[in-house]
Amino acid sequence: MTTDLMYLAFTAILTASLWIPYVIAQVSTNGFLKRENYVDPTPRPLPSWGRRADRTYLNAVEVFAPFAALVLMAHITDKANSMTAFWAACFFWARVAHAVVYLLGVPYVRTVVFTFGFVAIGGIFWEVVK
Repeated sequence: MTTDLMYLAFTAILTASLWIPYVIAQVSTNGFLKRENYVDPTPRPLPSWGRRADRTYLNAVEVFAPFAALVLMAHITDKANSMTAFWAACFFWARVAHAVVYLLGVPYVRTVVFTFGFVAIGGIFWEVVK
């Protein structure tokens, strides 16, 4: 497995796991779901960290698709190289940092880390199209 694909797999499991803090917030605040919760999807109250956990997960899902598409394109077109590996690793670690600072509610750093992740996607894109 190439480094790019390895970081794609790491990013996939990270993204797939980010729902867990949100569910912990829901259960610790409101208890387990009851029958009526399945019928009425009205959001139940959550503490700020629980709402941030939800947004952390949604944000990860939103940026996963372009990252995955570009890593797969680089692999399929034999354009995967040391730079795409570097950018894939940067993207993964940026997503880890983003999740941590978003969950902790650290202002400004979240935006910087998110932007760095976008730059990493741009780096992979450049390697694919050049």
